[in-house]
Amino acid sequence: MPPLPTDAIRPAPAGHRPWVKTTHWVGTISFLLLVFSGVEILMVHPRLYWGQVGNDLTPALFELPISRNYHHGGWTASQPFFDPARSPVSAGRTYDIFNQNGWGRSLHFLNAWVFVVTGLIYLLTALYTQHVRRNLLPGRREMSFRSVARDFADHVRRRVVFVKGPQYGVLQKLSYCVVLFFLIPVTVLTGLTMSPAVTASNPWLLTLFFGAQSARTLHFFCAVLLILFFVVHVIMIVRSGFRRHLRAMTIES
Repeated sequence: MPPLPTDAIRPAPAGHRPWVKTTHWVGTISFLLLVFSGVEILMVHPRLYWGQVGNDLTPALFELPISRNYHHGGWTASQPFFDPARSPVSAGRTYDIFNQNGWGRSLHFLNAWVFVVTGLIYLLTALYTQHVRRNLLPGRREMSFRSVARDFADHVRRRVVFVKGPQYGVLQKLSYCVVLFFLIPVTVLTGLTMSPAVTASNPWLLTLFFGAQSARTLHFFCAVLLILFFVVHVIMIVRSGFRRHLRAMTIES
């Protein structure tokens, strides 16, 4: 019988605390609803820009082929509003546009606030209970090249050990810290930057993210990275024991 990995003979740690379980599931549900409504909003206008302004009549940074609004080419001849050469122009659509922006934006904004409040509760509680220092921040020894390489090799070779509580490996700690202290804050701030009401009283957001349309583009890329993290997270849960992880995050203490 081959010897067990060193990590496999460690004593089982305590289970997740109730506040971790509650914020985990509320945050997960609100995140999935944000992804659903965000995709719908993007389908209405699948074009991303860089700078302060952007619309169907201005060049896009890139377009996403996710609805019939992509590369439609259905415009009447543009009409200038005024005589000067730099006058704003308008043009009418000649196709049936996909537009479900009303309920999509309402659902997105509602779940965004649920996600933000849940995240703040988690972060403040984690700081107060020293969960961040004890379980999320990697130690100096863990940040050595050998330690990171060994943890990466264990994941590649599927030597992923089930633990009931917050006894995370160095790659887990690094990914959680990137998500918690970078991706989520940037996603929230870029989302606020797209609100004219917010930027009217906080114009520094437009400067920080290079304009409202740049903020929308950065918001998109951060959302993609968060979705990628979620997918990898679920894959690792399945590979290391889905039922046991589910019990540990629900009914077990």
